[in-house]
Amino acid sequence: MPTKSEIMTAVSEQQIEFVDLWFTDITGMVKSVTVPSSEVESVIDHGTHFDGSSIEGFARVAESDMMLKPDLNTFTVLPWDETHRTARLICNVYTLRGEPFIGDPRNVLIKALKQAEDMGLAYKTGIELEFFLFRQNELDRVQPIDQASYFDMSINPSKQVVREMVSTLQQMGIQVDSTHHENGSGQHEIDFQYDHALAAADKVLTARVALKAVAHRHNLLCTFMPRPDVKLPGSGMHTHQSVHRVVSDENVFSQSDDEYGLSQTAKYFLAGQLAHARAMCAILAPLVNSYKRLGTSFEAPVYVTWAHINRGALIRVPHITAGKEAHTRLELRCPDPSSNPYLASAVTLMAGLDGIRQQLPLPDPLEETLVRQERSRLRQLEILPTSLGEALDVLSQSDVVLSALGPYISDRYLAAKRQEYDEYNHQVTQWELERYISRY
Repeated sequence: MPTKSEIMTAVSEQQIEFVDLWFTDITGMVKSVTVPSSEVESVIDHGTHFDGSSIEGFARVAESDMMLKPDLNTFTVLPWDETHRTARLICNVYTLRGEPFIGDPRNVLIKALKQAEDMGLAYKTGIELEFFLFRQNELDRVQPIDQASYFDMSINPSKQVVREMVSTLQQMGIQVDSTHHENGSGQHEIDFQYDHALAAADKVLTARVALKAVAHRHNLLCTFMPRPDVKLPGSGMHTHQSVHRVVSDENVFSQSDDEYGLSQTAKYFLAGQLAHARAMCAILAPLVNSYKRLGTSFEAPVYVTWAHINRGALIRVPHITAGKEAHTRLELRCPDPSSNPYLASAVTLMAGLDGIRQQLPLPDPLEETLVRQERSRLRQLEILPTSLGEALDVLSQSDVVLSALGPYISDRYLAAKRQEYDEYNHQVTQWELERYISRY
């Protein structure tokens, strides 16, 4: 962690004028308080007050005064703000009594990671972030910047924009493993280097802001909407996960003599995530639009299954080359990039830990070679929710996932999302007009 002295030196040497203090509401929207550089030392020492009464899911007016305390690990300069040099610190939210605020999503993840640490375990994730680039067009906002497809090599301008995005992320200290064009026109993916779950969630939060900023500079729209058009595939946020011993950093998921390379601990963790998958969906796929991707879009999961070679499975066990067993991991494929990265990591971790604690049995895998042969088995499998309303109903009955969120966030999240779903149900869509208005 950089020290206060190192940050103050960087502020001075890089002629930083302002520092943005970031945090999120329960839906994952970035909120920010800006302070002039002259106030940064005081903010580091004492935090800064703000009014949380208007923040989604935060507090009633009577208890609205809160404190932002920055995590010094998250200091970085914002490369796109060239007129007034600006840096960024991600903050945790505290009450005025100095206690972590139970409505702060980042604190929820920190609490979950502490529970894992108490078991001698550390949770790491690697994120694959998908998004679309559209041309800004008032008449048609879903006009992809290119017509390329999966892994296409293109000289289209989108290639240069994505490279600028990667360069921007790396200037901010975010290491990128690779980037490639995805299946849909204008759809791209950036894969982040594996990291501890809190740092990985910070990366996702930062990337969603940074990528939009770069796109805006080119008069483009970068969107993390799960499925922006029926003619296009959906965007996912596949999450690779592993659990390590705190002391030695040993990957406890690995067992080389197992058919799938998985230890018993990994199988318990996997079983826990399968057991709570339907309830987690309301957090991992949090929008009405998310369910236009799940189960209908290319390679988006439908069944609560796991496999080695089945990209339609909810959880995939990637092949590990001999000698690379330390990279053993589970790939969870239902999250999408609209989710709150802190809450998403918290519920996936707690679901897995519940599997370890309860020593839950792992069902048989469902490989691609078996899908056509086992139609009767498919009828017996659980399926992921088909709507946000169904996902919220399942979440409301899940003690494990609700406990991961805590009662404060659980109540407010359910209320906010039910309101969103009710508003959606009252809409009359263009599809309905075209289908019904003349016929009936």
